[in-house]
Amino acid sequence: MVMVNGTSGGSPVQPASEEPALKRVMGPRLLLLFVIGNVLGTGIYAISGRVAGVVGGALWVPFLIAFGIAFLTAFSYVELVGKYPRAAGAALYTNRAFRSPFFTFMIAFAVMCSGITSASSAARAVSGDYLQEFVTVPALVVAIGFIVLLALVNLRGVAESLIANVVLTVIELLGLLIVIAIGVGAVLNGAGDPGRLLEFNAEMGPLLAVTSATALAFFALVGFEDSVNMAEECHEPAKIFPRGLLLGLSITGLIYVLVALTSSLLVETDVLAASDGPLLEVVRIGAPGFPLILFSAIAICAVTNSALMNMMMASRLLYGMSKERIIPRQFGRVLPVRRTPWVAILFTSMVAVVLVSTVDIALLGGTTSLLLLVVFGVVNIAVLVLRREEVAHAHFRAPTAVPVLGAITCFLLASPLTGRPAEEYGIAGILLVIGLVFWAVNRMILGRVTVDPAAGSRRAD
Repeated sequence: MVMVNGTSGGSPVQPASEEPALKRVMGPRLLLLFVIGNVLGTGIYAISGRVAGVVGGALWVPFLIAFGIAFLTAFSYVELVGKYPRAAGAALYTNRAFRSPFFTFMIAFAVMCSGITSASSAARAVSGDYLQEFVTVPALVVAIGFIVLLALVNLRGVAESLIANVVLTVIELLGLLIVIAIGVGAVLNGAGDPGRLLEFNAEMGPLLAVTSATALAFFALVGFEDSVNMAEECHEPAKIFPRGLLLGLSITGLIYVLVALTSSLLVETDVLAASDGPLLEVVRIGAPGFPLILFSAIAICAVTNSALMNMMMASRLLYGMSKERIIPRQFGRVLPVRRTPWVAILFTSMVAVVLVSTVDIALLGGTTSLLLLVVFGVVNIAVLVLRREEVAHAHFRAPTAVPVLGAITCFLLASPLTGRPAEEYGIAGILLVIGLVFWAVNRMILGRVTVDPAAGSRRAD
């Protein structure tokens, strides 16, 4: 890790606005918990079974590789958030690096879709096997009610949302530690089948099985990038982000690999693949005396936390885009008392309700991973392009080889070489067409968009 001093090249210019600024409430501990809580959740609790169905018993391998790729990209995010400590994340970095309003909008649209779709997937997961341990309720009713509840918490305020994040993160960590402890106990008692840990899908072959499973497992490692959208709500973001983001991602990566090892050790691959609550199967087999209803409650809390963080990210992304004049300024409106971006929250929540009501969320999960990998590849390139732009404050600087490797691996994992289903590319294409429609509407509203070289942002003429 390297911290570099800025020069008089000028710090990022904050766009003038009549709206109140976002409230700074996050310190290093809250940021660390935010990163951990945002990565852990829906991915490991819901899709690890699907990953096992692709790779075979060697479930830990794709999670380990996915962590390595995510860690490379995390270095680029750390450098950029320290350099430009403002909301909007990838959209802001693309905006400054490539000076193309259209390209910036499409990147931001892809990121927003990923957050909303991930939260919608979590809403569906809540109504699956985990909830069935409590009560049988129509899935659609649960999913829509879940999204509405998230919107209310988000509107209440970032401080309240972060308190909820702390509580839910501790609960979901407890659940995963229970799974790991069950695995340790099984090994000590001679239970489980260690031979499964090196078994790969015989039909696909080891190489294709690992690459395909890694492309899917990567969905469980995303979330760390959401934290940069909270930069304007952090104390000293350039100082606390390097340690908070990289340490948080490292902790989650280690936990994922240990949980994957435990899952394959104790549960047959076919059983994992057939369940939408795979960790419930681990507890059921590894610790028959453990109350399943308790673990289901923990899992629901974990999925809820993941969804809450994703909806917070999506709303802050829209807020940041409005400040960059990429979308209408109405999305930047903030509640005077609560100081939360209420228009952005209501809009993203309505989109999520439509998704959970009409779209096959399971298939969109893979498409979300595809879109995010492309976004991450672009961010890795952007960090290199923006090395020519200096700022007046000290910030983290990643070794040059890291973003280069990050870009190569992200684009490779997004390519058809991984064996991705063709349907994912089709859905991604449809989403981008929808983005084109939004771009046309925004262009008509904002008029011609030009570059302000002094600020590195856009303005409407």
